[in-house]
Amino acid sequence: MSGGRAAEGAGCVTWWGLSPALDLLATGPARREEEANVLLVGSADPRHILKTVGGLRNEESLHVWVIESSMEVVARQLLLLYLALMPQESMGLNEKTEVYLEVFGNGEIRSQTEEILRRAASQLSLCVTETMETATHPCLNTTLLKFKERDELARIFKSWIPPQSSSSSSERSVPIVMSKAWDYRVRQHLGTRYDSKKGCFDWDLTMKLQDKGCGVINKQQYMKWRERGLAFEMREGVYQITNPTLLSSRVFRQRGNKVAVRGYWGDIVSSPYLSFGIETDDKSLLKRQNAQHTKTAQDISFANVQALFQSLSSRRGCPSTSQSDTEGQEPSTEIDQKSVTINDLMRPSGLSVTFLPLDSLHKLPEKNKYSHFFNTIYLSTSCAHQLGPTMTQIAAPDAVVVMELAKYVLDLNKDQEAEFAKKVASIALEAGFEPWREGKSDDVHAVFIPKTN
Repeated sequence: MSGGRAAEGAGCVTWWGLSPALDLLATGPARREEEANVLLVGSADPRHILKTVGGLRNEESLHVWVIESSMEVVARQLLLLYLALMPQESMGLNEKTEVYLEVFGNGEIRSQTEEILRRAASQLSLCVTETMETATHPCLNTTLLKFKERDELARIFKSWIPPQSSSSSSERSVPIVMSKAWDYRVRQHLGTRYDSKKGCFDWDLTMKLQDKGCGVINKQQYMKWRERGLAFEMREGVYQITNPTLLSSRVFRQRGNKVAVRGYWGDIVSSPYLSFGIETDDKSLLKRQNAQHTKTAQDISFANVQALFQSLSSRRGCPSTSQSDTEGQEPSTEIDQKSVTINDLMRPSGLSVTFLPLDSLHKLPEKNKYSHFFNTIYLSTSCAHQLGPTMTQIAAPDAVVVMELAKYVLDLNKDQEAEFAKKVASIALEAGFEPWREGKSDDVHAVFIPKTN
């Protein structure tokens, strides 16, 4: 395939979602549940959790249940939640937002961020190995995972902790250099077009992303992400340490044998800007001057994530966000970052997040606990096919099913994108759900409700 492999752009592991953060309880027919249960299938990151918490009233509670397709993605979800729950006394709001986005969307990170990541991985490793029947933290609940899955999580967290240089390096495996792993993917994707890659990148931005309404994605920033995997550079610093949370193994066939190759196997075309950077409630961030956006998707991502963290802090069981920090100043450190444990994390009132086994979706209807249990069920583009007839057994009578469409899968043309939307509607109908017709038309998500017989 001299022209490259078009289908390789999205990769085989989903590190970030291909749609903006959604308040899932405000999606579909108006309903207010004092205690809402939301099932996320393949959401890839905590964007919907954070956005939905931001829309909660004080007296409402939210229990999120998460099913992913791989333990590497589960590990990253846990890490991102851990960072979101870091107390104000150990990390100021600005710094926390920057670190979150850096770990979320950058193939390479700064040394300061690596140190924060290392400490978080150490705490999370302890959390999954020491937790048996009772969760150490309500938002990091892994008690329902299988023992082998928890062992796998512990192994992944330990792999994120860089070995000390004094240890016998000769016995260590050669570390993966992200810049090389990224370039390999770009070459694989573009084939003979690699030598004119900048033109390919520009085409994808102007003729695809911006044509789909993503005009806030800045050309210079997008080109740098396509070239190096760096989406968020908010501070002067050297971004050259491989972000281990974006590494995973992929199995290839070589001469009849299966070989696992470690590298970067995620999205290299759509970008991590989609999750937080293309929509905002603050319309001043979408202003134009001379037909150009004055703010970029990076600016909007920062503003949105910071606002979501403030909402999270307003529900927490520890001192509230200091006004000085929201104006750009860091608060005095009361808890040293080095000493932050799982028990020191914020515990937002009325919020819990439970991770379910990878293969659990079709087993839930067999358990009485989940009978007509979920108020909202969300399925990502890659998991849409998993919606089956038994799902009506776990959906509450007034449940809403939200399915991510393929609008931002750039390797698909418009006909393929439309065909996917039809397929999703067909899957939902066969499973016992019908389109919610009262809402405005949306080509990013399709919304369904249980059929009325």
